[in-house]
Amino acid sequence: MELPLLLSPQLNTSKVKSLCKIMKSMNKEGTKPETKIRTEEKRNRLSLLQKPLLHPSVDLDKFEKLTMASSVSPETVKKWGESFDKLISQKGGLDAFTRFLRSEFSEENIEFWMACEDYKKSKGASQLSMKAKKIYETFIEREAPKEVNLDFNTKTCISQNMSHPTLNIFDAAQSKIYALMEQDCFPRFLKSNLYSDLLHGRPLGCSALRRRSRSFTFNEFKDAQPDFAIWL
Repeated sequence: MELPLLLSPQLNTSKVKSLCKIMKSMNKEGTKPETKIRTEEKRNRLSLLQKPLLHPSVDLDKFEKLTMASSVSPETVKKWGESFDKLISQKGGLDAFTRFLRSEFSEENIEFWMACEDYKKSKGASQLSMKAKKIYETFIEREAPKEVNLDFNTKTCISQNMSHPTLNIFDAAQSKIYALMEQDCFPRFLKSNLYSDLLHGRPLGCSALRRRSRSFTFNEFKDAQPDFAIWL
């Protein structure tokens, strides 16, 4: 049963004032979480607009070095199209192909191939063992961070010889990954915008930006509806 507030004029006034203070404090406290959430959302949206979106595994220093491939002459780039071996035997070609594979999130193939090339230069049993273990843990074993696509028998053979690795322990696996890149990745590279830009002496990414601009202008913008509410 509720007690009436109107016991006396002075008591009624004091209680009303107390209740008003309590309600104001509750309102302020209740709006704080919502205000914080909205402020955080605005910051997140602004950060997305200001920061470039890159694949998490891309190192910025390496990414900048890959742009050096754009300085290669169109004549040299044309020769890359003659064979996969000519492409990866030159620094500029290897950089351009690596950049292409990164755009497809399959750079582990070329990285494994290069690791095997470096492994063959190892000197001494201790260096062989150290490098072999690193390659195995990075590219070969199950659920490795950059596991390459190899058949079960090839992986098993490598695993069985890891206790005493030799210079040719990865030869079969390297040949399979080379064939995969030559038959599957290389033809796509030759048809890519990246290769087309290099072949015609255009800045890298020019074709993609131009195509994106057309697509947005004619397909997306006409149907776009401004939604300013999400920024409030």
